[in-house]
Amino acid sequence: MDPKTDVHLEPFVNKYVEIRGGKINQDQARKELTEDINTFGTMVVEEDLADGMISGTTFSTAETIRPALRIIKTKERFHKVSGFFFMIWEDKLLLFADCAVTIDPNSHDLADIAMDTAETAVRFGIEPRIAMLSFSTAGSAKHPSVDKVREATKMIKYQKPDLCVEGEMQVDAALIPAIYERKFPKGKSCDNFNILIFPNLNAGNIAYKLVERLAGAHAIGPILQGLQKPVNDLSRGCSAEDISTLAAFTTVEAQGEDKVL
Repeated sequence: MDPKTDVHLEPFVNKYVEIRGGKINQDQARKELTEDINTFGTMVVEEDLADGMISGTTFSTAETIRPALRIIKTKERFHKVSGFFFMIWEDKLLLFADCAVTIDPNSHDLADIAMDTAETAVRFGIEPRIAMLSFSTAGSAKHPSVDKVREATKMIKYQKPDLCVEGEMQVDAALIPAIYERKFPKGKSCDNFNILIFPNLNAGNIAYKLVERLAGAHAIGPILQGLQKPVNDLSRGCSAEDISTLAAFTTVEAQGEDKVL
């Protein structure tokens, strides 16, 4: 589809002006739609002419996500979008979040990120077991950054009492059952955690790249969560295999909440 000549351009212009609530006029809308392929592509998804979108090979994450936030919007009004990675190496499969979007999440944001990642795991046929990560385990340290992780864990347990989630904990407790039992004697029987929720974007982004580069893990993502329809971002250093893999994952997301791979 060529944005400048496609038959859907003018209907998109009218719809985009409506979506933006009159903040732009038709000429401005037409300029954005014809000059920014991410805005045009997001409108294609919004109008159900495509089931999902992947971008990012030549764009920053912000350039990919911004039109989705404006057009498709989040699941609820104050819901945050987050990005997770499938980390695959040897016999392990872990989900790391948020590694792409929310720089400094508060406790409510962390709870949403964790619950969104759990829902995503279920959609891919994975039973979610969530570790809420910190530099503290079960109250071993006092700090506001620890408090927010502890509060987020309480929120998740209240909202999703059947979900296996524990925290706050250090990453060695999350990965090694013997250490978890030693540091968390009163914890749920939730060893072998497969979802790691990081306290901020610094930690998440650094961790996934360390595991990818030093441990040789295969990182798939970031896959975005929290939007009403699937829009996913690629790294600008991605390979052709990365593109095809993310396209496959996007098709699973597009099947809806009641479909599982």
